[in-house]
Amino acid sequence: MRTVNEVSKLTGVSVRTLHHYDAIDLLKPTKITEAGYRLYDDKALRRLQNILMFRELEFPLKQIQLILDSPKFDQKEALEQQIQLLELRRKHLDKLISFAREIQKGGVNKMNFNVFDKTQIEQYSEEVKKKWGSTKAYEEYEQKIKGKSDEECNMIANQLLCLFAEMGSLRKCSPEEEKVQEKIKELQAFITQNYYNCTDEILNGLGQMYVCDERMKKNIDKAGGDGTAEFVKQAVCIYCKDREI
Repeated sequence: MRTVNEVSKLTGVSVRTLHHYDAIDLLKPTKITEAGYRLYDDKALRRLQNILMFRELEFPLKQIQLILDSPKFDQKEALEQQIQLLELRRKHLDKLISFAREIQKGGVNKMNFNVFDKTQIEQYSEEVKKKWGSTKAYEEYEQKIKGKSDEECNMIANQLLCLFAEMGSLRKCSPEEEKVQEKIKELQAFITQNYYNCTDEILNGLGQMYVCDERMKKNIDKAGGDGTAEFVKQAVCIYCKDREI
């Protein structure tokens, strides 16, 4: 068994991130001592290794959780898929490096936008996600976006960012104020309407992810201003806690 600090030193994953993985049920410690120390066994470390591999392949945390918790998940097959994706990425990088050297030798006027095409990588990633991500929430999400055009999907995504912008405008308020909590209720309803049934448990996990997932944090802060992601997380936490009473 290793402590959270030992796991952090071994893997390079920060203690804060490990705590977040525990909070969203992505990586639970094997045991928690009476003193409150998290302990991890080899099985937990293997799961963490899988998480890190999928993160290297730029899979979102929620998607990784869906994959690893799928009853159909097969470690051997998943590893083969990971290798395939890594090889596709290596080929893509090799092309970019070769193109950069051509520019270096031939001058900056040389143009070739085909080398930036990542369609093959993205298509294979989607195949992997669909194969393992067949949970109720994922299937519901698939049903909701079925038949929607890219334009419609982008419109929904922009509406979500507008919600975060509105929450960002309330950052000077206390996250427990009624108008802030109303916005969280609106956020939950929006996710349920456009993506999947956003239970309080799922909403709470999303709130944590808004801060710990750097890409999500950056997008939310861009929409609502610096500190919006953290503000939303706090408001979500209060919202979910109050509804437990």
